[in-house]
Amino acid sequence: MSSSTRPGTFLLTFMTLCTLLGLGCPLSCEVCKGSGPTCSGKLKTCDAGKDACVVLVGESSTKGQHSVNTYKACMKFSDCYSGFVSTTMSPKDYMVSNAHCCQSDGCNRGSVPPPQNNRTENGLLCPACIAPFQETCPGTQAARCVGQETHCIYFAGNVQAGIFNTKFATRGCATESACHTKVGAEVPSASYLYFLRRADCLPAPQPPGRAE
Repeated sequence: MSSSTRPGTFLLTFMTLCTLLGLGCPLSCEVCKGSGPTCSGKLKTCDAGKDACVVLVGESSTKGQHSVNTYKACMKFSDCYSGFVSTTMSPKDYMVSNAHCCQSDGCNRGSVPPPQNNRTENGLLCPACIAPFQETCPGTQAARCVGQETHCIYFAGNVQAGIFNTKFATRGCATESACHTKVGAEVPSASYLYFLRRADCLPAPQPPGRAE
């Protein structure tokens, strides 16, 4: 056996023994952040209470500045959503993501397909606003929902980027999958980590004259 394979072999043996002996060993996940549709990092032992691994690829636009980023980490399985999420606050401010959650050691080492970004308006409207450093925002603007977005969201709490942590509030359109997010959740995006104190998600009102 070469020295390069010993750490991985040891980890596999250790985790197998943990499982067989019922020792309740903590989960290990690949942890990384990077620009582009994938990233790679080291396996790290998850903190207590974080019982899932996630890999997430997101495309975002902030004031028209586009980026694609990947995020891999540990998180609570109850907070984790596998699949596609899209949110739109304005034509130049939106976020789409595709994620996969799993519960075995190193299960997030692979990649997921980049999210489909359908920007075709579907006729629905939601109150919209973006309020950094604030706990509330009025939603006096209107967001034009696109693609599969059929719900209106109002999210608020704290957002963390590295050591930077501040309040935020935002409203706009979203896919129904965004309703999985609950108050108290830690929600990753490809670039930031959100800690939610408010998570409202309701069907968008039908425009006048449009059949239900």
